[in-house]
Amino acid sequence: MEITEIRLTMRNEDKLKAFANITFDNAFVIRGMKIISGNKGLFISMPSKKRPDGTYQDVAHPVNSEMRRHVEEKVLEAYELEVAQMVAGKGVNA
Repeated sequence: MEITEIRLTMRNEDKLKAFANITFDNAFVIRGMKIISGNKGLFISMPSKKRPDGTYQDVAHPVNSEMRRHVEEKVLEAYELEVAQMVAGKGVNA
C-alpha cells in the first residue's frame, strides 16, 4: 500500500499543529488525522468519534506498529516540509 497524497491544513494553536488527510494508492482516503504537539514532540492522532460514555474511539487506524510508524513518518515529513516552506515564505496553503 503506497501513500500517494498527503494534504495538510495548518493550525496555529499550542497543541494542534495541523489536520492531515492521507490517500493510499490513489483510491482510499483517511480524513481528519491531527498533528499534535505533545510532551515528547509531534505525534499523529487518528480520526475518532466520541462514545456515549465520553471516551473516544478511533474510526480508522493502522492495524500494526509498522504501518503506524510508516504513516506517522510520512505525515510528519510532509508537515516539516510545509513548515519550512512557510518560514521561507512559500507556504503551499498560504
